[in-house]
Amino acid sequence: MIKTLVYVLLVLVALCLSPLIIGQSGYVYIAIGDYQIETSLVTGVVGLIVFYFALQLLEWLIMLLLNIILSSRYLPEQWRRKAAKKHTLIGALALAEEDWPAAEKSMAKGAEKGEIPLLNLFAAARAAHYQDNIAARDHYLAQAEKDPIAKTAVYTSRTRYLLKQGELAKAREVLNKLNPTSKSSAPVLKLAQELYQQQQDWQALKLLLPTLKKRQLLAEAEYEQLSTKTNSILMLNAAKISEAELNKCWHWLSKSERKKDELLIAYAHGLVLYNHKEQAIKLISKQLIASPSAALFSAIPDLINAQDQDVRKLLIKLETTHENDADYQICLAKLAMQQRDAKQAKIHWQNVCRIAPTNQSWLALAQVQEQLGENTAAAHSYRNAANTM
Repeated sequence: MIKTLVYVLLVLVALCLSPLIIGQSGYVYIAIGDYQIETSLVTGVVGLIVFYFALQLLEWLIMLLLNIILSSRYLPEQWRRKAAKKHTLIGALALAEEDWPAAEKSMAKGAEKGEIPLLNLFAAARAAHYQDNIAARDHYLAQAEKDPIAKTAVYTSRTRYLLKQGELAKAREVLNKLNPTSKSSAPVLKLAQELYQQQQDWQALKLLLPTLKKRQLLAEAEYEQLSTKTNSILMLNAAKISEAELNKCWHWLSKSERKKDELLIAYAHGLVLYNHKEQAIKLISKQLIASPSAALFSAIPDLINAQDQDVRKLLIKLETTHENDADYQICLAKLAMQQRDAKQAKIHWQNVCRIAPTNQSWLALAQVQEQLGENTAAAHSYRNAANTM
């Protein structure tokens, strides 16, 4: 509305000034070489305007002609790009529907003239993998690898696919090219964690764990569980090598880690293996006094024998607080059997069956009852064992 009003005002001003301009037309003289032009000011101005519009028209005609020529020359290329977009869209929809054959076919076609061919190649590789078409998958990844910026993504994808295939050695070779460090991306670090676990390369996993914790890629509980498992296995493996390796592995642990039952038990087993049973019992006793647990109750029967009375005395002191603890009662039952005290073992197995009856506890009670000649009671226990299966 305002623009129209401005145009109207300009026209009105022109109408008002035109008589004055015509009355005082002025004079224009232009000389170019042998050519001379004489005209009035109004005619010159009009001529300039007409000349300007003529130039604009000529420019428009030239650009139109160029566009027609260029579009006709590159028209097939535009058609191919348009077709690539269509194939990519169809492929994306097929991926969403998990129609892997259609997704692979469309994405492969879209990669030829697509705007982002890498996207198409990775999608086609994924579709081929889900069809177990390993050759096609590797072909698409090899094509994507030609782009320098895609190498990390290609190695990551290849490692993941080989891991899913169960080709752990080949997956490790590719992962080593990524060289997982604290600066690596989160997917690479998670992939390394999974591969190390499947390969049971606990030493490599131990070196990776601090980075996983720092980058918060594992929940606190998950980290503690994995860390304890890793250190326990390393401790047991070190014990198989030598006493020096066992002690080295133990002293590498932090003070808080040495207080964990699983690690302390693993170290105690190693000490017993190298004839340091007294030291092992001392560690177990200290831990038992500080914080008795199911892990300790389970490990004690394997670490001591009928002659070791100190730990037994400590366990007896816990009877008032752990009377209804099934793990505690199982421990006492096994220790009683070490001393061939079937009557005492029967009492403890009866307590276990009262607190937390299981198939194994009923079977253990039945066997003890058979040793004592209580055949009727043993038959009853066997029936209870069958009912709890």
